Amino acid sequence: MGRKFLLAASGPAFLTGAFLSGSTAAQAESLRDALVSAYGSNPTLMSAREQLRALDAGVPLARADGLPSLSATASETEYVRQNPASTTNLPRMVSATGTLTIPLYNGGAVRNALNAANTRVIAGRGDLAAAESNVFTQAVTAYLDVIRTEATVKLNRNQVQALEVNLKATSDRFKIGDVTRTDVAQSQSRLALAVGTLRNAEASLVQARETYIQVIGAAPGKLDAPPPLPNLPATAEEALDYALDHNPDLQAARERSKAAGYDTDVAGASRLPRLSMVANANYVDYLDQLALRGNFPVPIAQRATTADVSLRLTVPLYQGGRPSAQIKQAQAREGQAMDTQIATERQVVANVRAAFSNYRAANEVITATQTAVDAAELSLRGVRAENGVGNRTILDILNAEQELINAQVQLVTARRNAYVAGFTLLSTMGRAQAKDMGLDGGTLYDPDQHYRSARREYTDWGGDKIQGGGKPKRTIDTPAQNGTTRDQ
Repeated sequence: MGRKFLLAASGPAFLTGAFLSGSTAAQAESLRDALVSAYGSNPTLMSAREQLRALDAGVPLARADGLPSLSATASETEYVRQNPASTTNLPRMVSATGTLTIPLYNGGAVRNALNAANTRVIAGRGDLAAAESNVFTQAVTAYLDVIRTEATVKLNRNQVQALEVNLKATSDRFKIGDVTRTDVAQSQSRLALAVGTLRNAEASLVQARETYIQVIGAAPGKLDAPPPLPNLPATAEEALDYALDHNPDLQAARERSKAAGYDTDVAGASRLPRLSMVANANYVDYLDQLALRGNFPVPIAQRATTADVSLRLTVPLYQGGRPSAQIKQAQAREGQAMDTQIATERQVVANVRAAFSNYRAANEVITATQTAVDAAELSLRGVRAENGVGNRTILDILNAEQELINAQVQLVTARRNAYVAGFTLLSTMGRAQAKDMGLDGGTLYDPDQHYRSARREYTDWGGDKIQGGGKPKRTIDTPAQNGTTRDQ
């Protein structure tokens, strides 16, 4: 298992300083804080835990078919009309019966059903791990989207402010005849376009913040830059080798395939004999009202107790074709599970290779866009200097400024994309679960706790829900977000 990366304080920082954030960890909400919040309140994750608990309950359900069963019945009978030919007069009676049934042999059905239930629990844990990875990927994406859109809003606001200064300067120069009305109109046009772009960026920021609330469960504060991502693979082959052993979706598919095989064995047991031991105890009380008809001085017992024990062998001879149909159905479902396993493996292979390619490309884009930003800054300084000596027009300055803002926005986006791509790669490999990230802000959910409780349940009066694993949080009372940034 790799290092718990969200606690890492060192490592390559090519992503850490990427988002125009001057906050410190003491002042800002960290990515780890956001993940802890999502881990304890995201309803999708809570639902996955409940689903696993339901699978845990399947273990005692399967085991119950192989355990003894005890029942008792009692009745009071009032005879409103009696047989005239009867030699006894019986107005009323009370009876009670107790029956103990002990299964001795069920053709292996119980053993295989129990194996299937336990295997499905393992598959369910894989599903829970996959849900954790998916929720954390959504949380990281939402976190980085807020940082990116806030940076984009700041860049566009700075651009609007710069264009306002430029328009004023151009208007002043027009008054003294240094530039033409065309130059003023061009400045006005660029300013109007920049204002429109700023409004779109602010709308995107609102959307990013609302998505953050949806995933994390709380409104974003001042977000700190994310930590670096260690343990990233050097090659696609390294990533794939790890994923084939650790991807939770693939692990779950493999276990479901095994469980389907046990189901086939359970279906086959319906053709085999069943042996059980049955013990009965009976008590009857005639309430001192049982009497012989006629004048017979013969004493009659008013109470009786009997008991019997028997071995019951049931041999199926003909069941209307039910066993054959059940076996064929189970075999088809086993084949379906095996096909699903292969399909999942294919999906994992494709996802890992694509994620690695996206991550590598995203880092190359960072290098390219950083070069573009540096060049655009140099170009803008040169154009402004040349405009001062009359070799460049106002339009040249406006174009250079637009190229710079475009490059800066692309750089912010590229850095966001690289971080999300890196985390997505870890997720597809199976390295983005709570246990990998050291989320010790509270007790991590332990699926074994409920499983052990379910296995220990032998009474019919259990059913108390095991608490833990967090509680889903509603966000309806969270204030609506706006497109302003913290420095406004």
